[in-house]
Amino acid sequence: MRRETSKDGSADCIRRELEALADPAYRDFQAKLVPTVDPARILGVRTPALRSYARRFAREQPAEACAFLAALPHETYDENNLHGELIGRMAKMPTEAFELLDAFLPFVDNWATCDLIRVPAFRRDLPAVLERIRDWIAAEPEYTVRFGVVQLMTLFLDDAFEPEHLALIAGIDRPEYYVNMARAWYFSFALVKQPAATLPLFEQRPIALDAWTHNKALQKARESRRIAPEQKAYLQSLKV
Repeated sequence: MRRETSKDGSADCIRRELEALADPAYRDFQAKLVPTVDPARILGVRTPALRSYARRFAREQPAEACAFLAALPHETYDENNLHGELIGRMAKMPTEAFELLDAFLPFVDNWATCDLIRVPAFRRDLPAVLERIRDWIAAEPEYTVRFGVVQLMTLFLDDAFEPEHLALIAGIDRPEYYVNMARAWYFSFALVKQPAATLPLFEQRPIALDAWTHNKALQKARESRRIAPEQKAYLQSLKV
């Protein structure tokens, strides 16, 4: 049965709404996927239920949704995920999204919350978004950097791609696993979508990337169904 969004926009009431949507079995599963989050902070709301709730909340209670976005930090992982979903739904222009993200990204503490953020308004001004991506990947917080990498991968590997984008990601020098996994993910997609520009980066010797990111990107590219078997064999030969 469809649940009505609460008329009370308070943090406690929103948390109760999320708790009512939670699945304990999924909570235990999710805790294993986000080891950087204290399991006690995870309610266990599945993504389809979270998105449905976010959609209703943004549509039916916009003032309360804006108040929730201003009420940082949140106590639970699921509230952070709701926050990320609401940014994409509430921001109508890139400038609005930038303001919301500047407030939120320093509080993101895991890859899943980082990666679920999608902002349709970004496509209204890709040059402005690219400038902000440069800022994000140069920032200090780990998941702000990852967010910048994921946005470049999501928005700039098709018609908006420019070869110099590769250098932005190659130039990131960070030790964090979740930053470098995002870099490998980006390059694996670049190998699939923009092979003419990306392959020379992997053919270069000495290698342009650190060995872990180089090899992980090749591995993830070889897992793509869009790459022919003979091309996968060639990518395997580029491993160091």
